[in-house]
Amino acid sequence: MTESGRPVVLRGGLVLTMDDAHTVLPDADVLVVGDRIEEVGASLAVPEGTEEIDARGGVVMPGMIDTHRHMWQTAMRGYGADWTLTQYFVWYYLESGKHFRPQDVRAGNLLAALEAVDAGVTTCVDWSHGLQTLDHAEAAVDALRAVPGRFVLAYGNIQQGPWEWSASPDFQAFAKRLIDARDDMLGFQMAFDVTGDPEFPEKKAYEVARELGVAVTTHAGVWGATNDDGIRLAHEAGFLDESSIFVHAATLSADSYHRIAATGGSVSMATESEQSAGQGYPPSWVLRTHGIPVSLSMDTSVWWSGDLFSAMRTTLGADRAREHMDAHAKGDTVTAHRLRAEHVVDWATRGGAKALGRDHELGSLERGKKADVVLLRNDASPVSFPILHPYGHVAFQAQRGDVHTVLVDGRIVKRDGRLVDADLAAARAAVEDTVDHLRATLGEEAWRQGMHPEVPATALLDNPYTYTTYGTAATHGG
Repeated sequence: MTESGRPVVLRGGLVLTMDDAHTVLPDADVLVVGDRIEEVGASLAVPEGTEEIDARGGVVMPGMIDTHRHMWQTAMRGYGADWTLTQYFVWYYLESGKHFRPQDVRAGNLLAALEAVDAGVTTCVDWSHGLQTLDHAEAAVDALRAVPGRFVLAYGNIQQGPWEWSASPDFQAFAKRLIDARDDMLGFQMAFDVTGDPEFPEKKAYEVARELGVAVTTHAGVWGATNDDGIRLAHEAGFLDESSIFVHAATLSADSYHRIAATGGSVSMATESEQSAGQGYPPSWVLRTHGIPVSLSMDTSVWWSGDLFSAMRTTLGADRAREHMDAHAKGDTVTAHRLRAEHVVDWATRGGAKALGRDHELGSLERGKKADVVLLRNDASPVSFPILHPYGHVAFQAQRGDVHTVLVDGRIVKRDGRLVDADLAAARAAVEDTVDHLRATLGEEAWRQGMHPEVPATALLDNPYTYTTYGTAATHGG
């Protein structure tokens, strides 16, 4: 619908429905009435007064869904471009992350939310592990509510053990209030990692999540941080189910993948992150082997792009590179790829909806589903034509500048390549204040060195978490 509540029809586009059959409809229309998709098909009759958007020459697809983004870090966009994962841990977990004020979390969230919608990401999980206080949490929610996208606040706090913050009466009151008030536009999860400590102190946090009735999302299979023991402990305690989202899952054994598959959990792959930072080789190849559902995410703009076009193409590249290398090592040649462009487009849309338990209403363009719709069309670009392989075009050719129109919940939030009613000046001012605060707090020399650390000043082996001394020698040869 438009601001006046009129129906909207996107006319004559190449429609990727992402339904069960992955139906592709050339020269088709998508009619939106209220917050729902009323009809998808050719030459649709529409109600009087319907706004028409010309989609000819473009691709119409479901809104994309990012299942893991540290939105609070977006104010530091690009700062860690040359970091390893160890340097990231040192900067955020051990040294400088504690300097973020509530307004800094809000600034990052606001900018991240705007850039998500701008790139056609209509639903985004805010993996918000910078919530040191409830004031930080309130600031995060305030930013998410200020942008007309769908978001999920995944509450976390890397400065305190999850068994501590989750037991706090203040947190539980906040969570219950947010859960009671949640709607289609803002959901709630708990976000924490499981170290593998045989005492399993994270059990208490899982128990709180179960009592609240919310999903748990966790970084799993991260080299030097989380391992098979964390999966085993949570599984043996009965906490794993179809709502469990495991981020990265790149350095796990077959035993862990079997446990995830058996309990119906899914993996959020952040391929740009895994192949650059060092969590482990992007695991799409092994997830396919075990039949584990996949969604995509971009992790953090302190390193990488804030769109899922990059996620799709890097996932294809990483999977195919490994496939070729494995074949070459055996003296063989790959003659047909197992992972196709169609698969990663599914992971960026329907896969995310399934991971969030919202496949019944998000992730595809079907009658009765929520109207989260993206039109890719850029008449000023020579790359916008011809569109011969629609999935290949989305995965390899398209980029955020090609996002012409975005509807969320039936509302037009981006039109003709520009966000609707977005106060970018206010977002810029808030981010500039955060950057000024951090530079002043750290000092100019430390600020510059933070971008290019040769060796982290703080020793970090198998445990980046400030709230526990537990560690193993598993990744450092004893």
